[in-house]
Order: sequence, then C-alpha cells, then structure tokens
Amino acid sequence: MKASNYISGFPAIFFIIFLLINATANSQNVIEYKLEDVIRIAQEQSPDAQIAKHRYRQSYWSYRTFKATYLPGLKLDATLPNINRSFNAIPSQDGSTVYTPQNLQAYSVSLSVNQKIGFSGGEVFLSSGIQRMDNNFKDSTVTQYLTNMVNVGIRQPLFTYNAYRWDRKIEPMRFEEAQRLYIETNEQVAVTAVNHFFSLLLAQIELGIAGKNYANYDTLYKIALGRYNLGKIAENELLQLELNLLQAEAEVENSELNYANMLFVFKSYLRLKNDNSVKLIPPDNITYFDVPVEKAIIEAENNTSSGLEFQRRMLEAESQLNRAKMEGRFDAELFASFGLTQSSNDISTAYVDPLDEEHVTLGISLPLLDWGKARGNIKMAESSLDLVATTVEQERIDFEHNVFLKVMQFNMQKKQLRIAAKSDTVAQKRFEVTQKRYMIGKVNDVLELNNAQIDNDRSKINYFRSLETYWKSYYELRKLTLFDFRRNMPIVVSFNKLLN
Repeated sequence: MKASNYISGFPAIFFIIFLLINATANSQNVIEYKLEDVIRIAQEQSPDAQIAKHRYRQSYWSYRTFKATYLPGLKLDATLPNINRSFNAIPSQDGSTVYTPQNLQAYSVSLSVNQKIGFSGGEVFLSSGIQRMDNNFKDSTVTQYLTNMVNVGIRQPLFTYNAYRWDRKIEPMRFEEAQRLYIETNEQVAVTAVNHFFSLLLAQIELGIAGKNYANYDTLYKIALGRYNLGKIAENELLQLELNLLQAEAEVENSELNYANMLFVFKSYLRLKNDNSVKLIPPDNITYFDVPVEKAIIEAENNTSSGLEFQRRMLEAESQLNRAKMEGRFDAELFASFGLTQSSNDISTAYVDPLDEEHVTLGISLPLLDWGKARGNIKMAESSLDLVATTVEQERIDFEHNVFLKVMQFNMQKKQLRIAAKSDTVAQKRFEVTQKRYMIGKVNDVLELNNAQIDNDRSKINYFRSLETYWKSYYELRKLTLFDFRRNMPIVVSFNKLLN
C-alpha cells in the first residue's frame, strides 16, 4: 500500500479517534486551575505539606515538654499498704534471742511540690505527708502515726555546670527555628507546585501544538497532493509534506502519552481524588518589580531558619565550653530543709505540738589528680568553639552569596520574559504569513515552511519556560528570605491551625 493512500485515509480514522476522545472528555467536568489555586491546594494537602505539619507538631510538643520542666510539679506518693510478715530476732532479758513472728502493715501518703530554679540550677520543694504503722503481735496490735506537717527545702549545686540556664536560651531559639523551617518548607512546597503546574502546562501546550500541527500538515498535504497531480510541484516537495504529516502524527501520540503522565503526577502530588479533566490557566498577569539585594540579605538573615541556626550553633558551642570548664573541678552542693513533724499512737494527737526538724548538708568534691583530663576537655571545647565560629562565618558568606544570586536571577527575568513573549509573537506571525503564502502558491519552498513552523513551536515553548523560570525564581526568593517583596511584608502563617 502506498504511503500517499495511507495518508489520505488516515484523517478519517484520526477524526473518529478525536471525536471519541472529545466525547469522553466532555462526559467529565473540566476543572480549571490557576497557579495560585495549585499552590494553595499543595500547601494544604500535598504529602510534603503533611510531613512538614507533623514535624512542626513534634517540635511544638518538644518545646512544651521543655517548658513544663520549669513549672511547679505536683506529685502524690502513696503506699497502700506495705505488708511484712516475718520472724524477727528479739533479745530477751536473760541474753538469749527469741524469734518472734511479726505482722507489720504500713500505710503512707505524701504530697509534694517541686520547682526548678533556672538561673541557679537548683530546686526548691515543699511536701506534706502522713504514715501509719500497725505492728501486730500475738496478743496485741500497736498502731503508730508519723506526720510530716510541712517540709520545705532547697537543693542547690554551687559550682557545677548549669544546664537549665543554657537551655532557657537555646530551646526557645530551637523552637523559633522550627517555626521558620516550617514556613520555608511551605514555600518549598510552593516551588514544587510551580514545577508540577508548568510540567503539566507545557504538556498541555505541546499537545495543543501537536494537534494543530497535524491539522495544518494534513491540510497542506491535501493541497500539495492536488498541485502535484496538476504538475505544479515536484514529487520531492510532496514527499517532504508527507513526511511532515507522519512526524506530526507520531508527535500527537507522544504528546498524549506525556500529557497523561504529567497529569497523573500532578494529581498525585495534589492528592486530587476525582477523575475530572484538568485545564491549567497560564499565569501571565505579571507585575514587574525589582528586588534590592541589600534588603533581601537583611530579610534573609532576620527571617530564615539559617540566620537563627547560626546563632544557636554558637550558643551550643559556648555551652559545651562552659560545661568543660565547670565539670571535673571543685564542686559543692548545698542541701537544706526545715520541717514540722510529730509521732503519736492516736491520729487525733498526731498534729498537736509538732517538733521542728532541720537538715543541712554541704558536700564538696575536689579531684586531686586527673592527669590533665579537665584541661584537655577545656582545650577540646575551645577548639570546637573556634571550629563552629569559622564554619558559621563561611556558611554565612555562602548564604549571603546565594541570596545575591537568586535576587539577580529574579531581577533579570523581567527582560528575559519580555524577550520570550516578543519572540513568540514574531515567530507566530511569521509562521502564519508563510503558511498563507504557501497555500496560495507564493512560497514554493517547503523547507521555509518547516523552519517557520519549528521556530514558532520553539518560541512558544520557550515563552512558557521563561514564565516557569520567573515564577519559580519568585517563590525560591520567597523561601530564601521568608519575605514577600510583591506585598513588601514578611511571610507569616497561622501556627495554631497546625495543632488542630
């Protein structure tokens, strides 16, 4: 079968397939999405957004746990009961030992309040309790009560490393860093959504281009076939158009497959459960503005997690140096308590005329010979601090340079996008003129038509790629600075909603 006969019969088959595809598509609802719609959906229900939300929740509850250690702790202890049945050795008056069975039952309950002292690293406590002991002998039972009406005291290390003081500086900073990191992740979700949006949009554009090219080459081939039969064009030109039509047919199939794949990835990331058709609206309503480099660097240092991380890492290194200096040397701890207590065989008198009870302990620890261990730990901590300072300084320089590059890349997109838009307009007009001239016979060189069509397709794709680069650069700059330069305000989110 000749190729020309195959081509002449193919449009009818393609037309039938095209009608079937359209009938299927029209049976479904077509939902249009703008770029801002896609970003909003991605930030609400994409897998990355859900992971970021759960990570923030972990950081939140970790910080709440830390804060709870500095709040007063109320504790109830009880023994209900403690039973001891055994034989006890009891000396008799004649000097011998008699083993007597004893049945002892003890009950106790106490309530205590503890409070850590952050600035000193100590702890104060207040407690109250009562104990009852029933000592059962063969012929009698002796009951005794011991009351601890109130007992207040303090436990205070004097020369040791105070972890509480450093944690009160570092942990709030770590939590704020987690908040900033969530916003950055949220902006990264926007960048990923932009990628998926334009991947599907380009597939949509390429599918439209492929269908349009096929229809154009089908029309041109029919015209050329008529001219060839009249002897107005050479067979080489007819064969070239036939080849173009075959290539256009293959491109339609490839574009359909690519579109189906991009649509699956798009719906998967946004977690869209419906089977509705999707149509993307190109975001070409752009407001051009320039971003000052100095302002971007300042906002990045003040708003992002990286700027806060640099400070936290320095504090942690200083904390470890302080630990090395304080531990392994002279240490002392003071324990002091005062209480009111009483014992009685009758509970009615167990709280009468209480006796005071005092405890004071001062313990010291002084290593006499450690073979330079403490000094070595200090030197290692000092070296670690210098290393962190050097590393942070270099990372800060690299961070500022990265911000500078992103700003310059964004600022140049305005000109690049205008050039791409103008090129698309010029290429499209050139193709339309060349196609019309060919159809009326004023252009006989099919290669010129091919070049015009290729330039037209390439310029259109380049325009949408430039559009993608613009929006991607915009959201990458937002992520890098946590600042919306379009609205001239920091990027904020409602963290309370993340805890629901």
